[in-house]
Amino acid sequence: MSEKKAKQTPTDATGMSEAGNGDISEMSYEAARAELIETVQALENAGAPLEDTLKLWDRGEALASRCQDILDTAQAKLNERMVPAGE
Repeated sequence: MSEKKAKQTPTDATGMSEAGNGDISEMSYEAARAELIETVQALENAGAPLEDTLKLWDRGEALASRCQDILDTAQAKLNERMVPAGE
């Protein structure tokens, strides 16, 4: 199965999308998780100005939320399919 590549958007000095976090709602789980990993690594490297660090943190929170939403939806679908017949 081929992985759909995330749409490229212009980025600011922190590497974040200039569009803010609105693009996250369209991301696949894989794309959001990959960017979340990069965001965490950028935060761990510290050295960015406070304003940039806060932007990274906010984006990381939004990415983590997107991943969790996708996982919750998948879990709900699995739960629906696992209900024994006749209930």
